[in-house]
Amino acid sequence: MNIVDGIITLDHVRCTYRIKQGFFRFKPYHALQDVSFTVVEGETLGIIGRNGAGKSTILKLIAGILHPDAGRVIKRPDINVSLLSLQVGFDPELSGRENILLGGLCLGISKKRILECMDDIIAFSDLGVFVENPIKTYSSGMRARLGFSIGMELSPDVLLIDEVLGVGDYSFQKKATEALHVKIGSSNTVILVSHDLLQMKRICDRVVWIENGITQCIGDPAEIITAYQNCSPFV
Repeated sequence: MNIVDGIITLDHVRCTYRIKQGFFRFKPYHALQDVSFTVVEGETLGIIGRNGAGKSTILKLIAGILHPDAGRVIKRPDINVSLLSLQVGFDPELSGRENILLGGLCLGISKKRILECMDDIIAFSDLGVFVENPIKTYSSGMRARLGFSIGMELSPDVLLIDEVLGVGDYSFQKKATEALHVKIGSSNTVILVSHDLLQMKRICDRVVWIENGITQCIGDPAEIITAYQNCSPFV
């Protein structure tokens, strides 16, 4: 694996949230303090760390939802990125069908391609006639299934996955897991956040360990995960 082939680089990235403490009073929360790594085209990269380590913030930075306070997020200009966190970017007033089109366009996918995939997205989501209803009438499980289906079927260059395998009922979870494994086994680039360390060892090419918003190390999944388990008593 040649790091020169990197398509995404985080270069000493810092990201701080402002937490409201009262009228005109805010407390800074440093979600990321110093994170650096490069993503190689075609790899499955896992990100591990305890709750609050900054894993989901990293995915939002790569997706362009957030911007760093310091450092750089460098992406090759010809790639499109999809954050599969299930409900990001939905317009509650629009129908499921309309949100599929809107979501695909936001990912940089052509309208023609989205319309070609429309029936497959709807079929995978198991929404049936409810796809014509406004998103605001959906249950959280229905929104999650639609979000997962959009990410799976539109095949972006880089798929960002944030702990999504608990979506829907048992039958949909099984289907979602199988579809995810197919996606990871393809030529797509996948960045995966999960607390399932056994799964991370099995499917990732490399793993990044983030602790307190700082990159600890990156490399072979088995080695990094073992070091993480030995140093993190709450794993």
